[in-house]
Amino acid sequence: MIEINKITYQYKKSHKMVFTDFSLTIPKGNVCGLLGKNGAGKSTLLYLISALLRTQKGSITFNGQNVWKRKPELLQEIFIVPEEFDLPAISLQQYINTNAPFYPNFNKELMNECLKDFELTPELNLGQLSMGQKKKVYICFALATGVQLLIMDEPSNGLDIPSKSQFRKVVSRCMTDERTILISTHQVKDVEMLLDHIIIIENSQVLLNANIGEIANAFSFEFVQGGEMPEDAIFCLPTIGGAAVVRPNTENRETQIDLEMLFNACIANPQKFNNLKK
Repeated sequence: MIEINKITYQYKKSHKMVFTDFSLTIPKGNVCGLLGKNGAGKSTLLYLISALLRTQKGSITFNGQNVWKRKPELLQEIFIVPEEFDLPAISLQQYINTNAPFYPNFNKELMNECLKDFELTPELNLGQLSMGQKKKVYICFALATGVQLLIMDEPSNGLDIPSKSQFRKVVSRCMTDERTILISTHQVKDVEMLLDHIIIIENSQVLLNANIGEIANAFSFEFVQGGEMPEDAIFCLPTIGGAAVVRPNTENRETQIDLEMLFNACIANPQKFNNLKK
């Protein structure tokens, strides 16, 4: 479990205050989606959790340990795939030989299976790959580390359409009850079927922190024909012939959650989601 307790973070050069007295609990054993507008601090939060940045106030703990102490035994259980990165111009085998020993649960067989899903082979030179291919290789390595906390920032950026489907496949294969995968993305359609927990942040506030079951029980996602909108609609998006609507699920309907609609509804009417904040 990740406990973020009243943190404050400010970029010194720009004097931009990203978080003020911000708190959040992220449960264990979920594929969790972190959503927010541009500038909400999603990437910053990921770097803070992974101990690449340090806040001015407050604390962040993972499995009860303060991440900022950067103890090797704790960092061995955390891996981050940033949105932008580069890999050295060496063979994949050399990269594995150099980096895998730090992670005691690294599984080379699993990495080869993930590479195969992406239609790649272990006989690669990282310096000869496109950015999309590098991202696939890095994701495969990240999954193979066997860490308890895997963090991904915009993991589907740079992937072509078939690769996005393969990405969902490899992540599903590698998920266990002991692992937490935290994904920050704007491409919600790419990961919608993966996520079982949703966090939405805005202006240093947590607008939503709930699992998919809780959201489905509280709200329904419907298409309404014609121009007359339900009086209890929380959010409406006009479409041809009617509108897509988010409304309270007072009739216990089973509807498919639309993450884009959920996000827009939460941003537009955050008070409607107060009961699902933790």
